[in-house]
Amino acid sequence: MTPAAPISPLVQAFFVEHLLRHKRASPQTVSAYRDTFCLLLGFLHATQGLEPTTVCLADLEAPTILLFLEHLEQQRQNSVRSRNARLAALRSFFRFVALRCPEALDLAARVLAIPTKRTERRLVGSLTRAEMDALLASTDPTCWAGRRDHALLLTLYNTGARVSEITALRRSEVSFGASPSLQLHGKGRKERAVPLWTRTARVLTAWFQELGPADGVAFPNTRRGPLTRHGVMYLLAEAVQRARPSCPSLTTKRVSPHVIRHTTAMHLLQAGVDPATIALWLGHESLETTHIYVEADLAMKEQALGKLAPLGPGTRRFKATDALLGFLATL
Repeated sequence: MTPAAPISPLVQAFFVEHLLRHKRASPQTVSAYRDTFCLLLGFLHATQGLEPTTVCLADLEAPTILLFLEHLEQQRQNSVRSRNARLAALRSFFRFVALRCPEALDLAARVLAIPTKRTERRLVGSLTRAEMDALLASTDPTCWAGRRDHALLLTLYNTGARVSEITALRRSEVSFGASPSLQLHGKGRKERAVPLWTRTARVLTAWFQELGPADGVAFPNTRRGPLTRHGVMYLLAEAVQRARPSCPSLTTKRVSPHVIRHTTAMHLLQAGVDPATIALWLGHESLETTHIYVEADLAMKEQALGKLAPLGPGTRRFKATDALLGFLATL
């Protein structure tokens, strides 16, 4: 296949053969890569008038890809992380192109040489216990949606589940008894069991009885289908809006399902749970991911500071006695 040939067969082979058959990529990965190609083809149509079926490899030179990435940041207001995620999808495609089409190896190498942008590593956001209690208390127990929202938010807080894990949770994956727990299917096809508080088990028992005996998703929408990611974000935003009058500190915080996950990890850490257990609880791939909560916990840092003896009055500052050392000290 020459660089002047349409890329349609390559794109189809990339998704059907490479991602699904050879790599067995997760549905989330396939969806993210699909969205990247939809955005790229839309960009080429808007800027160069190219129809998607006529786009060829020669139209995807490195300068064009760079313009597309710049478009994502400036026109679509995407973050640097989102820009890097789109670039990762395109890199995966061009690695496949390099193997499938040796004649396009130079083009693929130029695209693969596009660097990822450095991102600022910000402290993770989390809620205090009072703020989390205000969120849970803001749900309406007198209506069906309110009882569902309370059960969902409490389960999110108890388990630290990702939003994709909680929307896919089925009633049959929740076990009640002497040791209540639930099974989560996480990132990278990792499964984990998370214990439930007595309060969470009691709320879920009542909620499942209201849903009926048939198995299905644990937290359905009003049409009894699975909630979407945007649906969970919407009901959480509504809960935050209702909780703000009783908890004004929520006004200055941006609350998302992932912030609830961070809150679970932070509260476990503050309760004295070791990072290794928290990593297993949240389904982290490595302990390095869990260490971000240690960095963000100001209370732990203040305790460490309290153990540090202050400098005594007799401590003298270093003064250079040599001309060269004095010069170096001025730099």
